[in-house]
Amino acid sequence: MLSIIQAAGWPIWPLILCSILALAFIIERFIKLKRARVLTPNLTDEAIGISREAVPTPDVIAQLGDHSALGKVLAAGWRAIASNPQCSAEEMRAAMEAAGRQEAHHLERYLPALATIASAAPLLGLLGTVIGMIEIFGSQAPTGSLSGGNPAQLAHGISIALYNTAFGLIVAIPTLIFWRYFRARVDGYVMELELAAERFARHLERLCPGRSEERAR
Repeated sequence: MLSIIQAAGWPIWPLILCSILALAFIIERFIKLKRARVLTPNLTDEAIGISREAVPTPDVIAQLGDHSALGKVLAAGWRAIASNPQCSAEEMRAAMEAAGRQEAHHLERYLPALATIASAAPLLGLLGTVIGMIEIFGSQAPTGSLSGGNPAQLAHGISIALYNTAFGLIVAIPTLIFWRYFRARVDGYVMELELAAERFARHLERLCPGRSEERAR
């Protein structure tokens, strides 16, 4: 492998860097996108049960926010009501939506980088192949020479140059597969977060101080 890398020339080093980065991003996303880190089981039901009569204490709100991404979204609704004596249902929902957008952004972290690597790796491999073949044909036909060069040496040089293309595809194909997998996983998580947040927001509407004032008017 080391001899192949050395023979492929300097264009293969950006591909090696891309492969290292892609592997690091994939491992990081597998850890961060575990379901327990995003959607704690039965957390919405527990939060609804705790706040049937009133919003809990700040310690309970902070504890909920430390659970998972879902906990941060639900805690945003509690926090909006607790911090604003005149909080309306619209303001509470806006706070939860803002927290949801922030958590969705965190879930999508490094996915654009994976997509970029999957797109750029084949082009880097092709660039390395073109540069290698230019160097090969340049060395095979010196200026003023009428000889055609050594065909075996030429074939060997072309095969070495094609290593760049092969390595680019080796990097790009798994990266693209994992990007699509993580993309689908994040989309599913975001949909479940939205459904849970909507259910919790309907529960919190009757606890909003601004709601009773609107009814009195």
